[in-house]
Amino acid sequence: MVLIPGPNMMYLVSRSVSQGYRAGLFSLIGTGTGFVIYMVMANVGMAEVFLIVPWLYIGLKLCGAGYLLYLSWRTLRPGGVALFEERTLPRDSRAKLFRMGLMTNLLNPNAAILYLALIPQFIRPDAGHVMLQGFVLGAVQISVSMIVNAIIICTAGALAVFMRRRPSWIRRQRWVTGGLLGAVGVKLALDAFTSATL
Repeated sequence: MVLIPGPNMMYLVSRSVSQGYRAGLFSLIGTGTGFVIYMVMANVGMAEVFLIVPWLYIGLKLCGAGYLLYLSWRTLRPGGVALFEERTLPRDSRAKLFRMGLMTNLLNPNAAILYLALIPQFIRPDAGHVMLQGFVLGAVQISVSMIVNAIIICTAGALAVFMRRRPSWIRRQRWVTGGLLGAVGVKLALDAFTSATL
């Protein structure tokens, strides 16, 4: 699941390509914090809040869909840039990198779905303390995510150099990435509207 490209990975890679791997790692700390927030909310009963007030969950999905569609538009518009295309971005402070990583993850509906729908499927009430199981499973997921994303961050610069030498690959990757982001954004929006009508 961690290897599936999404908003978090795209943000982390873009920061690594433009500002170096240290910027990517500071952004990763922000996305990791977002995972911790979701894990804590899920384990202390946020799932029940979403069941009682379903428009909160629908709103989160719509925010995530809007964000993915925005990323798709930025990639596919005339003058848009591919994920691994080197470009100049303003150098951000460590605090801003952290905040942007955190917000990218908090607006990522897949993170909410992971903690509210997927991880609970592996909790066994007969195996002991349910909340403790949730925290252990969440900690494993966060650890795997942080390790895999750190590896991706550290190799993003090399990929940028590789792609820069092959301009046709950059164009293809741009259209594939933008198309996938748009498709996922539309699917999330349709799911949100379907949930709202039920």
